[in-house]
Amino acid sequence: MSTKHTPRRLDHLVLPVADVDIARSRYEKLGFTVAPTGVHPFGTENCCVFFEDETFLEPIAIAQRETCEAAALAGNTFVANDQTYRFRRGNEGFSHLVLKSDDAAADKTLYEATGLDGGDMVHFSRAFSTPDGQSGEVSFELAFAGDQRAPDAQFFTCQVLNAPKVDRSALQAHANGVVGLKEVILSEPNPTDFQYFFQTYLNQRHMDVDSFGMSFTTHGGVEGAQVSVYSPDGMRAFFGMDTERDERGLRFEAFILAVTDLSATRTLLVANSVAFDELRGRIVVRPPEDEAAGQATGSNHGTGQGTTMIFEEVA
Repeated sequence: MSTKHTPRRLDHLVLPVADVDIARSRYEKLGFTVAPTGVHPFGTENCCVFFEDETFLEPIAIAQRETCEAAALAGNTFVANDQTYRFRRGNEGFSHLVLKSDDAAADKTLYEATGLDGGDMVHFSRAFSTPDGQSGEVSFELAFAGDQRAPDAQFFTCQVLNAPKVDRSALQAHANGVVGLKEVILSEPNPTDFQYFFQTYLNQRHMDVDSFGMSFTTHGGVEGAQVSVYSPDGMRAFFGMDTERDERGLRFEAFILAVTDLSATRTLLVANSVAFDELRGRIVVRPPEDEAAGQATGSNHGTGQGTTMIFEEVA
């Protein structure tokens, strides 16, 4: 758990996909270097994208459905959350925000004391490998925070218990020029209703508030990455996204990635026939059009990208 006055550090984003091979192909088309597939003991698998700022993206799929279902029934909070998301929102999207932790047990105690407990802790180990042949086993402890008003957005902290010394420089170099995570974007009809949750989870009392929403600065990411919750008007004004809905609750809508040269990113996307928009000096890559149909029908194929990615140049 962080000290009282230190905002928490972002760790990674969990991005459900229907198939890791399809996700790998999509992310490589977007100009990312994708790590080898990692297999979890509770039936899921991932293909992560690592950044220089020590954050990463985790596209995650169901590898063994029976194993996942058994894990959820046995009380595995992470798998239960993943299954809930897929049932409610579809096989592809953006389900979890994750913070780094040096004491997940203390985080669990904090969440219980503040009414934000999101479920039982999860401990697991898995094998890993790198493109240059390094391999080993790494263990994790996860502590979950939650708000029952927001079933479509989940949160936890992640403590790496036996962090291996691995050179990830090759995995952190991306053809699209991405160096890290700049902003995590959520929507809610009345963002400040969730002020207390984020102040506690992020260990950040200060927030910037206006008529479009609220934003918190974290410790880490690129230039102090932001976690922001926008109203439908804010989502429309800043990102050209229509998130108007009657249902309340937080939803992850997009994330902003920092790049060193936006023109080079644009050139790569054009060369790879990736559709995108440009808005407010940013490149916006929305999920491929057939994803909406896949969510509506429960298709197991997917497109590999279920949420909007935004590229922004930083000095």
